[in-house]
Amino acid sequence: MADMMQRVAAELPAIARHAGDLILEIQRQGAQAETKSDGSPVTRADREAEALIDESLAALSTGWPVIGEEASAAGAAPRDVQGAFFLVDPLDGTREFVAGRDEFTVNIALVVDGLPRLGAVHQPTSGRTWWSDAAGAAWRADRNEPPQLICVATPDTAGLRVVASRSHRHTRMDQLLALLRVRQVLHYGSSLKLVAVADGSADLYPRLTPTMAWDIAAGHAVLQAAGGDVTCWDGQPLTYHPARLRNPPFIACGAVDGSDRLAAYGLDQSFRALAGDMGSS
Repeated sequence: MADMMQRVAAELPAIARHAGDLILEIQRQGAQAETKSDGSPVTRADREAEALIDESLAALSTGWPVIGEEASAAGAAPRDVQGAFFLVDPLDGTREFVAGRDEFTVNIALVVDGLPRLGAVHQPTSGRTWWSDAAGAAWRADRNEPPQLICVATPDTAGLRVVASRSHRHTRMDQLLALLRVRQVLHYGSSLKLVAVADGSADLYPRLTPTMAWDIAAGHAVLQAAGGDVTCWDGQPLTYHPARLRNPPFIACGAVDGSDRLAAYGLDQSFRALAGDMGSS
């Protein structure tokens, strides 16, 4: 399995970039949004990018199934999945894409026994890609530029840089921010929030409103490789399973001393109380 992991790790960034090129071409042609049964938007770019990723992953001959957002929406995603599988969001941030903003990404993750082992996140408009390798390191590269190792920042708890969703805001997030010493709130769309923590551009990304597994698994893999982690509201690691694709509230954070990251950020009880209320509502 180790050799196969290395081969997949070497190909994921390129696959994500190819999907991003396709998305940009469709954007130039003009992409019309439709509405899925859950009320979220979808475009031709979402569907065609997922088809390209599926074909590229199949060509690697791993035998590992792919659970993609659009296949799942169509009821066509595999159900009986054991061990390793890919999680794919071909166009994370469709609302940003439709609105003409540039904060959308391609997300591809490999999950093994519930844990995100490999991930690639690509932002088509900037040409920037973040990924984790088979050796457990995290990287970032602009198109045609040499890759650079990345790592999380050591947070200054006297003034945290907190990243929040541009499109999804909740009053409980404002309550949470009021509990922290916040120096700056950064607003991003898509999985750019996770990789901002991974490359040290931000310290903390708390999420109380719903997300799906394909939204964050790739960024989670990159963040772990960069020295951070994603933790559920109860302090347990966030894991991924085909039978449970909706994520609980979580917090993505960078480097801290000690094993309890939530407590180190002053969120031990406060975050758990707020997120617990969200999870039960």
